[in-house]
Amino acid sequence: MTRLNDPRRWLRLHTLAAASAVACAAGTQAQSVVTPTEEVVVTGSLTPQRVQDAPFAITVVDREALRRSGPLINLSEAMSQVPGVVVNNRGNYAQDLQISSRGFGARAAFGVRGLRLVADGIPASGPDGQGQVAHFDLAGAQRIEVLRGPFSVLYGNSSGGVIALVGAPVKTSELEVGVDAGSFGLRQVRGSVGLALGQGFDARLSAAHMEVEGFRPHSAAQRDLGQARLGWQNETDRVVLQLGSYDQPADDPLGLTRADFNANPYQTASQATQFNTRKTARQTQAGVSWRHLFSADTLGGVLREGQVAVYSGDRSVTQWQAIPAATQANPRHGGGVVDFDRAYSGVDARLRWGLGPVELVTGVAQERQRDDRRGYENFTGTGASQVLGVTGKLRRDEQNTATSRDVYTQAEWAFSPDWVASAGVRSGKVRMSARDAYLSNGDDSGDLSFSYTNPVAGVRWQALKDGSRSLQVHASAARGFEAPTLGELAYKPDGSAGFNTALKPQTSRQLELGLKYREPALAVDAVVFDTRVSDELATLSNSGGRSTFQNVGATQRRGLELSGRWEPTRGWRTQAALTWLDATYSDAFKACAGTPCTTPTVDVPAGNRIAGTQGRSAWAELAWRDSAWGEFALEARGVGRVAVNDSNSDFAPGYGLAALRWSQQWKLGQAQRLELTARIDNLADRVYAGSVIVGDGNGRFFEAGAPRSVWVGVRWVNGL
Repeated sequence: MTRLNDPRRWLRLHTLAAASAVACAAGTQAQSVVTPTEEVVVTGSLTPQRVQDAPFAITVVDREALRRSGPLINLSEAMSQVPGVVVNNRGNYAQDLQISSRGFGARAAFGVRGLRLVADGIPASGPDGQGQVAHFDLAGAQRIEVLRGPFSVLYGNSSGGVIALVGAPVKTSELEVGVDAGSFGLRQVRGSVGLALGQGFDARLSAAHMEVEGFRPHSAAQRDLGQARLGWQNETDRVVLQLGSYDQPADDPLGLTRADFNANPYQTASQATQFNTRKTARQTQAGVSWRHLFSADTLGGVLREGQVAVYSGDRSVTQWQAIPAATQANPRHGGGVVDFDRAYSGVDARLRWGLGPVELVTGVAQERQRDDRRGYENFTGTGASQVLGVTGKLRRDEQNTATSRDVYTQAEWAFSPDWVASAGVRSGKVRMSARDAYLSNGDDSGDLSFSYTNPVAGVRWQALKDGSRSLQVHASAARGFEAPTLGELAYKPDGSAGFNTALKPQTSRQLELGLKYREPALAVDAVVFDTRVSDELATLSNSGGRSTFQNVGATQRRGLELSGRWEPTRGWRTQAALTWLDATYSDAFKACAGTPCTTPTVDVPAGNRIAGTQGRSAWAELAWRDSAWGEFALEARGVGRVAVNDSNSDFAPGYGLAALRWSQQWKLGQAQRLELTARIDNLADRVYAGSVIVGDGNGRFFEAGAPRSVWVGVRWVNGL
């Protein structure tokens, strides 16, 4: 990949970092740190509140936890400590992280399904329900909030919950520079400047450049991130303007068959080098949000606050796939190179009302995405002159559009000192369409619309309040909705032209019961849930670069999620998270054997595990901190086996991993400090499948996890 070795890209990034440093000579930014006793969430809440007061299962990963978990490149680094959520690093930057919550999203072959993704109030999920997290600015985050289940109507098309990044505020001016180095050619440079400009203005500029060679051949990648944020506020208003860019080229080593994985899990599929499989992705976006606090005499003091957020962006992706030329000879095939340009935009406006003991939010939202999608042959020439892995003739040309329109309301009623009830409803419509301009192989145009109304209700009881000790118990019920994405609608199983109009959205009914116990040295969260899904969407076939889907009837997900934190003595800390998930098909159905098929022949009996879901997982940490020696910590993670397809004909085995880390800070005068963090992951150098490609028609299900690896990160902060 020539872009990865272009020294001009390093020069551009270093120039950008230097420019940021010069720009910050006027001041710097002090980052606030959220301590365990100060954890505040806004995701799903009408107003900011503590984690223990939220009447639903939600976890906060704070700024310090993010920093000590890795080089702030992938969301997977810190998500092991969140029960109920799986974020697999596939070791393949040409594919997105595999993210699922309570089993929702586990089937996704690319992108993130089943969860609503939000970065500083701007959705990272499209109106069709698919999203990405590669552009998340983890280095600039104050915290990550993870809500599990559809227990808020403030967000749209999803079943598994919300992952929201909340950026760190700018309080004083500060310059920060970070450098990371690690195994498999990992190197990264990061820089940010926060400016407290006076007169209510603040700003932050940040940039990062990453390169990695990868632990498998043909898995090199690089990423450039840039973020700019300008804020202004006074006593009644807060306006924030955000700009972001993301650029990532990456090679794709593909998955491995069982035989190849057993022989050498760190090899690359021969098709990857034969077709030079790779992907380039670029994204730019802009958003502005305005919050206004109304005066006490507005509508008699009933109207409290108004918020509006508007955003727009562009995303371009080109991906070269390993599809044999003979397969592309089928007139209905769209080629082996996926190429699309996406324009997306949206607006969300809401009002908060105070009606005595009742807090109420009402709002409207609209989103739109338009994909100019093309497909090309991934070869040129014929016979001896044939060249593979290059862009050839046009085979697909269409415009895909998805829009959503929603209205919602959510209320909380403190009807006694110890009881709070919440209820809400969100109603909307999702419309998807395709306009085909490549008609020599049939007209694939089509339109499809889905409407939904999702209620949610819950209650929270403060069962104990004794000084610094408290116990909260909550119960919630909600309905979830998940429409098929544009990608899932693209092809009919029988190969005929047009949308797969037989697909229906899947709906879920979820019940949750949980408790949250707090005292100064101890925090415990426990949740049990039961979810029944109708018209579950599942992969029918996944071969030759084309995936088709079907509704397979009813499924059930039941689970237990535990997490806790204990500080027995000064300097010692232990944390743990445990998940048990039983995700099974309630109805029998038929699936394809792996190759393209028009009539499924493989029996999938009721009781089979939903492919891609982890039945068991656990994470634990033991840490000791001393002012002279820094912090030492031992981490352990265990994962149960995972079914690679719906027939459960094979499983990726379970595994256990251990990691060791150390970090320390030094003050360099009054205004500067230096931080050093080092990690060794996979201490025992275990061989394991870090992720699976669900239902892959070529049988290349397995993607190896990283062998033993070392990372060292240095961070210098200067407060002016």
